[in-house]
Amino acid sequence: MPATLEVKCTNGDCEMDMFELHYTYDMPDEVGVEDFACPYCRETEPLEEIQL
Repeated sequence: MPATLEVKCTNGDCEMDMFELHYTYDMPDEVGVEDFACPYCRETEPLEEIQL
């Protein structure tokens, strides 16, 4: 099963609380939350990975 990355946006002005990223087996192992931006506020800094 392809990897899933659950992410939360901690920007107090953003309406997005969390989202999931699903990607294929071809995604390099070193790709992490720092490589993405919030789809709502477009910020990269306030993103944090959700650890279950």
